[in-house]
Amino acid sequence: MKGLFKSKPRTPSDLVRQTRDLFLYISLPDSKVVMAELSRNIRDMKSILYGNSEAEPVAEACAQLTQEFFREDTLRLLITCLPKLNLETRKDATQVVANLQRQQVNSKLIASDYLEANLDLMDVLIEGFENTDLALHYGAMFRECIRHQIVAKYVLESEHVKKFFDYIQLPNFDIAADAAATFKELLTRHKSTVAEFLTNNEDWFFADYNSKLLESSNYITRRQAIKLLGDILLDRSNSAVMTKYVSSRDNLRILMNLLRESSKSIQIEAFHVFKIITTVAQLFVANQNKPADIVNILVANRSKLLRLLADLKPDKEDERFEADKSQVLREIAALEPQDLA
Repeated sequence: MKGLFKSKPRTPSDLVRQTRDLFLYISLPDSKVVMAELSRNIRDMKSILYGNSEAEPVAEACAQLTQEFFREDTLRLLITCLPKLNLETRKDATQVVANLQRQQVNSKLIASDYLEANLDLMDVLIEGFENTDLALHYGAMFRECIRHQIVAKYVLESEHVKKFFDYIQLPNFDIAADAAATFKELLTRHKSTVAEFLTNNEDWFFADYNSKLLESSNYITRRQAIKLLGDILLDRSNSAVMTKYVSSRDNLRILMNLLRESSKSIQIEAFHVFKIITTVAQLFVANQNKPADIVNILVANRSKLLRLLADLKPDKEDERFEADKSQVLREIAALEPQDLA
């Protein structure tokens, strides 16, 4: 170990190699010196990548550090050894990992290639949400890793995606909020991958989304869930999924209940989804398409809906919202009962 602590000037590549070596000694009985050196090295890596009060990051140094970091399993060592690091070093390590996902070497994101060959690391990061001490660190790393489409696709096609329905409702507010932010990133960043996932999994996904999130007893969960649902359904990439979602009686029932919420924030977000339903309902009538029962439910509840929507106002004046509301009111008023097949 003697050679690990030389004070001679180190290149970014030297810094990564020495850090990698130090991780191998982290479990020794008396590892205080190793821990101190690791903390310093990780802090120095952060300084190279982000710069400091005296200097901006140097592109060449960042590229050298990135290349060496992903040349061997430094990321795996950092992730698996994270529980043994002190809090400040964990924070620095999290920032280093986050930054490295965006660093290009010869115009290429080599982090993406590394993760494609080491997708099992996502298993470790996701399980980290269940550890109160590590959840925020692993969550931040995970969120940056799913910036790469190949990683997001792996997560969406695995059983891991189902875990987020539970993580979002964890009693620890900070961890639950972090999980919600990660879930949103997973379902909105990579349009084609998300559209393919939803098309192939819409039945179980929206059943869980409705029962676990939109009908949750937790106000914050419901508010976040209805906002995200609007983002998903209003994305053009998900048009086929949107049409099927708004054609469901169960989904309509849930949205109508959310429109009756005491929270104005939830009402407003529910309205943005509900206006899709009224537009599609008009298309059902115009094209004589089914399901006619969706139109009939709206007709049967027309008086209540018209009163409810007429009173719905955002906290600040919003001309676009008022225009949308006027359109929805006209569409509901114009609906006629349909014959059921």
